[in-house]
Amino acid sequence: MSTDTRRQVMLITGGGRGIGAATAELAAARGYDLVLAYRADAAAAESVAEAARSVGARVEVVQADVSEEASVLALFARLDEVFGRLDVLVNNAGVLDRSQPFVEYTAERMKRIFETNVFGAFLVAREAVRRMSTAAGGRGGSIVNVSSAAARMGAPNEYVDYAASKGAMDSMTLGLSKELAPLGIRVNAVRPGLIHTDIHASGGRPDRVEALSAQVPMARGGTATEVAEAIVWLASGAASYTTGALLDVSGGR
Repeated sequence: MSTDTRRQVMLITGGGRGIGAATAELAAARGYDLVLAYRADAAAAESVAEAARSVGARVEVVQADVSEEASVLALFARLDEVFGRLDVLVNNAGVLDRSQPFVEYTAERMKRIFETNVFGAFLVAREAVRRMSTAAGGRGGSIVNVSSAAARMGAPNEYVDYAASKGAMDSMTLGLSKELAPLGIRVNAVRPGLIHTDIHASGGRPDRVEALSAQVPMARGGTATEVAEAIVWLASGAASYTTGALLDVSGGR
């Protein structure tokens, strides 16, 4: 049994808003220290950090663009400097583009989606594994990928490229869960459905949750906190025998 009584450290990418912010606040309340990575909105990330600090968490806020390897390496260098350990990665950073038919997609649009949602997720996970792996002297750990119900639904006429990027994240989750289990690392994913966050506005449909909620068996959109509860559970020792899970948090849709 481990005698290490220090607070566990959780890295959350895209930690300044939506599901990332809700996860940060819940994890802080459950006893984690945090590294919050954000791409552009420093004020939002600092606001989340202050809320986490108010319940006793130590929090480091780091600007990072996960689509750029140099930025990812700098993020982890800062994590090493401040905490010297990593126990949980929440691979949450993600983008989408305007809701539109597939034939209107540009190469630039698709490149941006995959560079952040796929390549970025892989780069961040790689650096986390290098620190967690028991084969490399780490203590093991947990990776929770934030995928989407779009991965199994396809998002036709809206965001097929986004859905495909999340399908890639599901495949990564399944493959890494098998590869990394002998190294002490669990890998799972949550797949949120219609959730009240501002990502819908970035796709040009701020009212999307309300417009589609009739398609949800539970007849409502979910909250970021409801997704965060699933993430924090998967990250925790309460899920110690769970790896390779793709957990839908979608109200039955």
